[in-house]
Amino acid sequence: QGQLVESGGGLVQAGGSLRLSCSASGRTLGSSAMGWFRQAPGKERLFVAAISWGAGRTEYADSVKGRFTISRDNAKNTVYLQMNTLKPEDPAVYYCAASASMYLRDNYYNSHDYVYWGQGTQVTVSS
Repeated sequence: QGQLVESGGGLVQAGGSLRLSCSASGRTLGSSAMGWFRQAPGKERLFVAAISWGAGRTEYADSVKGRFTISRDNAKNTVYLQMNTLKPEDPAVYYCAASASMYLRDNYYNSHDYVYWGQGTQVTVSS
C-alpha cells in the first residue's frame, strides 16, 4: 500500500516562501490525482490545491490563488506545493493526499474524495 510523506514545512516570515514536497513510497503517484489540504488548530481540514495525474488540470482555494502553485513530477513520485507571499492566516499542518481517481472529480475540494493521506508537515508564519 505504501505511504505519503510530506516535507519542507518550517518557520518563515510573513511574505516569505516555502516549498512543500510529498513523496510516495511503496506506491506510485502516477495514477492518482493529488491534493493538498491544511488544518489549523481547532479548525476543520480545508482544501488548498489539487492536480490531476498528468498535471493537465489544477485547482486552488480562493485564499491561495495567485500565491501557491501545485505541481508534480511523476518520474520522482513527488508532488510539490510552492507557497509564496505567505500570510499570517496560512499557518497550519499541511497534508498531501492521493485520490482514487486519475482525474479531478467534481468534489476535488472534499477531503472524502481522497483515500491516502500523509502525516502532515507544520507551516508557521511569523509576522
